[in-house]
Amino acid sequence: MSTTVPPVAHQGRYLFLDWVRILAFFVLIVYHVGMYYVSWGWHVKSPDAGRGPEPFMLLSAPWRLDLLFLVAGVASGCMLARIAPGRFLRQRSWRLLVPLLFGMLVIVPPQSYFEVVEKLGYDGGYGAFMRLYTSGYHGFCRDGCLMLPTWNHLWFVAYLWTYTLVLALLALALGRRFEGVLARLAAGAGAWLTGWKLIVLPAAVLALARQLLIARFGETHALVGDWYLHAKYLPMFLFGVLLARVPQVWARIEALRWRCLAQALGGWAVAVLWWALPDDAVGADLMPWLLPVMRCVHGLLAWSAILAVCGFARRHLDHDGPARRYLTEAVFPVYILHQTLIVTLAHAFKPLHLVAGVEAIVLVVLTAVLSFAGFELVRRVAVLRPLFGLGAVPPRTAQRAVPVADAA
Repeated sequence: MSTTVPPVAHQGRYLFLDWVRILAFFVLIVYHVGMYYVSWGWHVKSPDAGRGPEPFMLLSAPWRLDLLFLVAGVASGCMLARIAPGRFLRQRSWRLLVPLLFGMLVIVPPQSYFEVVEKLGYDGGYGAFMRLYTSGYHGFCRDGCLMLPTWNHLWFVAYLWTYTLVLALLALALGRRFEGVLARLAAGAGAWLTGWKLIVLPAAVLALARQLLIARFGETHALVGDWYLHAKYLPMFLFGVLLARVPQVWARIEALRWRCLAQALGGWAVAVLWWALPDDAVGADLMPWLLPVMRCVHGLLAWSAILAVCGFARRHLDHDGPARRYLTEAVFPVYILHQTLIVTLAHAFKPLHLVAGVEAIVLVVLTAVLSFAGFELVRRVAVLRPLFGLGAVPPRTAQRAVPVADAA
């Protein structure tokens, strides 16, 4: 049976996790288009924004980023198995920090520009705005001030580099003992992560972080002081590093996929019912009891969804091919470009007064098409490749053998 076959690896990677990463980032395009239409705060908002799409946004909001950090941890664990920690840190810093700095100076500013145009009525030109942006101007204020310059959606890159730094420093500090420590932890994880414990223990970590920190710190994406998100994402990243050395766990995850899908959908239904309750539906005496329960539901929902995604991917997507290789290279440049395209297109469409559903479909399609067009340009111009996290152009005869972990 397929559950007994070890995951297929290519140059030290689990191929099905490449597909998970690719699909998760494409879900992100749809999610960020959705942010234009919901009542939650975002850079620009549709005149038709409301609560209607929010239950569908809750399908992926609780777990999508946790999954990406887990997959990034697995990729980092595979890389550390074949290169030294110092080289690992240099490679990852080049692939993450250069696109982050370039993105903050070139890709992200249009998002902030259209935000202040729409929310504050800013009537200066883009050149005047960029002078304010690069000077660290903090005078764009309404319900708080816009901190410039900013990384907006590229916060993920900043957090990922920070966790990469933590991992590399840990490996450098332990020296030759690092592999031994990791091997012992992997052996313990392989023994412990079976059956219900594979579901409950990681879910408990997510629930505990939410219970202790969400009310006090919220979610800021500012890196400094964002303790709730660090309490989720750093353990997910390090857990991924560990799982890279526990290949037997993926068969167990595959076997649990249907159960975890049912749990995730059940948790989503409970979350939607909680979201739909009027503000005064729960009395003040019940709220201290119900909030911890809902935070536990959130943790179980998130981890069950992650297990279901990984389980189904291992079952159906554990294969290589030209599409995987192409999309693995494309996904990071597409991620860098997509949100600026969404914000710019949404702002440009406002005078057309399109029906919201039609407009949303057009936004998704145009964002995907233009993002891939940008990738096709970037991949062909050597000077642009490092600005979007791509390595040097490989020799044509060696393109099939490019280690995909280096592009993760």
